[in-house]
Amino acid sequence: MPTTIDVRRSLLLVVDVQALLAPAIDEGAAAVANNRRLLQAAQHLQVPVLVTEHYPQGLGATVEPLQAPMAAAGATVIEKIHFGATREPGFLERLRGFGRDRIVLTGMEAHICVLQTGLGLIEAGFALAVVADASASRTRANREAGLARLARHGAELVTTEMVIYEWLERAGTADFRALLPLVR
Repeated sequence: MPTTIDVRRSLLLVVDVQALLAPAIDEGAAAVANNRRLLQAAQHLQVPVLVTEHYPQGLGATVEPLQAPMAAAGATVIEKIHFGATREPGFLERLRGFGRDRIVLTGMEAHICVLQTGLGLIEAGFALAVVADASASRTRANREAGLARLARHGAELVTTEMVIYEWLERAGTADFRALLPLVR
């Protein structure tokens, strides 16, 4: 597996950044903003996007600031009840249908749904890059513990800018100029 995050092999998976959960999240506004930047980059670079919503009847839909970029990116929204999305019937088959083997994972909460989804993705054979600054929990300690556990099991911990620059690969292109405002 290549060590850089190849745009042609990537899929962005945003887990449970939901309206009734996000206000309780430590540094939640920053995580939402970074998810927005990733969605905008994915849309421009034609990276497929999946978004999960955990029990939306109770936690609400994905937060409003992500709605327009999700629509622009053609995101597929999947409701789930399992903490780990890979345990939902048909989820892995749907994911494999995109033909991408590198999952860029973000979301809430880092120590519950992001963690369990990430562990399931690793078990299923996907290369996993977890975007640390776009993943959060209600407490910093829980976030750090979740990310550390994912790293111990083989996930790469990356940042929003790392993903965007690796997807771009080089400066001086029309794509670079279009996405430069996202990283300034």
